[in-house]
Amino acid sequence: MIGQPIAARLRGILAALVLTLAWALAAAAQQKVDLELILMVDGSGSVDENEFLLQRLGYAQALRNPRVLSAIRNGPLGRIALAYVEWSGPELKVPIVDWTVIYDRASIEAFAKKLEDTPRQLYGGGTAVGDAILYGARAIQTNPFEGTRKVVDLSGDGPDRNGLPAVFGRDRAVAAGITVNGLPILGEFPGLDVFFIDNVIGGPGAFSIPAKTFKDFHRAILTKLIREIAGREDPAAPSRRHAARPGRAH
Repeated sequence: MIGQPIAARLRGILAALVLTLAWALAAAAQQKVDLELILMVDGSGSVDENEFLLQRLGYAQALRNPRVLSAIRNGPLGRIALAYVEWSGPELKVPIVDWTVIYDRASIEAFAKKLEDTPRQLYGGGTAVGDAILYGARAIQTNPFEGTRKVVDLSGDGPDRNGLPAVFGRDRAVAAGITVNGLPILGEFPGLDVFFIDNVIGGPGAFSIPAKTFKDFHRAILTKLIREIAGREDPAAPSRRHAARPGRAH
């Protein structure tokens, strides 16, 4: 007869083996993709209705560009997982398009159509950049996909106003193996590109591409999407390692 201490130890070992097997099965069940990319888009009160439409249509038009599909098909698996969320204050995030596998024209068209057809739901609530980054990172960690690369793509027209500091969200995401890229929309805050470089972007290959105005948004997001999907570095694009300036620590 097995003694109680040995039996308890065996039960513990068995429980650990069962848990390990469950984790392994869960990981195997995740669909493999080249990239997990979540688009975190500014929906705060500083974005008026015209600017909001420029954002939504800018993403829809950029996704439909043949170069985007070409970049996806050139990946080892030929597919990515994509999600689109609008954010403002610390507790205000609205998923517009849930995680979707993008691999052909039909899947791109369905995603873009949802962007065009879904009404706006955020009209204010502040600008919590750090919370938005953390939301994107958690969404990546809990989705049913496993990507070779994981990226939070955050766009916005202002720096932190409330909630967690951007650097806190950025550092937590990077510690989890997630890259954070930025798309600052300049205008009311001309130095916003510097804020994004210093506080928002981070992780392997992180970069920021500014849009001078909302009218410039389509060009910026197209360039950014292609670079993110292709996973290639552009030495001309601003990145943290290129952002060192006198008096600034990195």
